[in-house]
Amino acid sequence: QVQLAESGGGLVQPGGSLRLSCAASGIIFRLNAMAWHRQAPGKQRELVAGITTGSTTTYSDSVKGRFTISRDNAKNTLYLQMNSLRPEDTAAYYCSTYFGRQRVWGQGTQVTVSS
Repeated sequence: QVQLAESGGGLVQPGGSLRLSCAASGIIFRLNAMAWHRQAPGKQRELVAGITTGSTTTYSDSVKGRFTISRDNAKNTLYLQMNSLRPEDTAAYYCSTYFGRQRVWGQGTQVTVSS
């Protein structure tokens, strides 16, 4: 059974930083491309960043230069380092991957950026 468990969310002031983690089990982690998505209230879920098995990364324009996605294959863990946070980054953040042709999601972790 594939499981993705996000952690690290919380309340942070504008300009602050957070690091999200996603612990994966039930997959051969090093063979899976991974991604972070987010969903704000009333909005569609959107892709934030992705990382391939070879650690090539991609970012949405809204987070480029502020967020960094990385992976530790020895720990089966995906990370998202978020710097210079803005109120518009407030959302539930989800990690995801594919298991066969099915996209698998974690339960999400809430990030709130507010003074």
